[in-house]
Amino acid sequence: FQSTSPLRFCKELEIKKLISQNPDVRKILAEHKMPVRLNMQELKDLMDGHCKTTTEFAVQIAKNLPQALKQQVNIKDLKDGAMMHDFGKVLIPPKILNKHGALTPDEHKIMDLHSELGYQLLKNTGVNDEVLKLVRYHHDNYDGSAKNFVPDINLQILNIADKYSALTEKRVYKDAFSPKQALTIIYSEVKKGNVHPFLFQALVKAVTPQKVETGVA
Repeated sequence: FQSTSPLRFCKELEIKKLISQNPDVRKILAEHKMPVRLNMQELKDLMDGHCKTTTEFAVQIAKNLPQALKQQVNIKDLKDGAMMHDFGKVLIPPKILNKHGALTPDEHKIMDLHSELGYQLLKNTGVNDEVLKLVRYHHDNYDGSAKNFVPDINLQILNIADKYSALTEKRVYKDAFSPKQALTIIYSEVKKGNVHPFLFQALVKAVTPQKVETGVA
């Protein structure tokens, strides 16, 4: 498993090698006055926590989709992309990742770099294009507002799984939301057109396997 999974790149020596193989990584860091410093403990915590739960939610959402949509899902790519979607955070300074309180606009710009950094780190590794796309665009909405990618079902699943996972986790800057609170927040995104209703219905089924009153279904 390790030999074919992108998780093999989550080691310090491997990441240093990836940085040396792609000058664009150092260029992005230099442009934003960020040091080339690896935050390995944060990466380990992400892989053991948020990335793992996001992957689990993504798989369950896929299983609960209508059959016509389910047939379009590539589970292997979805799992690899979900596990690696925050890989670039290994280069984001801990003081921003773990800040108590709201980020400033400049800090938000640095935080948002993690998607591009993750993509750049993995770009020359042989990881397939679908997984690279999931890493690079996992924060973009399914309506294609970014204009520079073609959304697909894997990306939409990862986007909503990432949202739900983040909402229901305790962070230094917030308490964990209950499943019902998280679903209510995501349902507001459905009403805005940012989350597809079929994806939301699959999420509800995935996280409430027994019939319970969510107030938003």
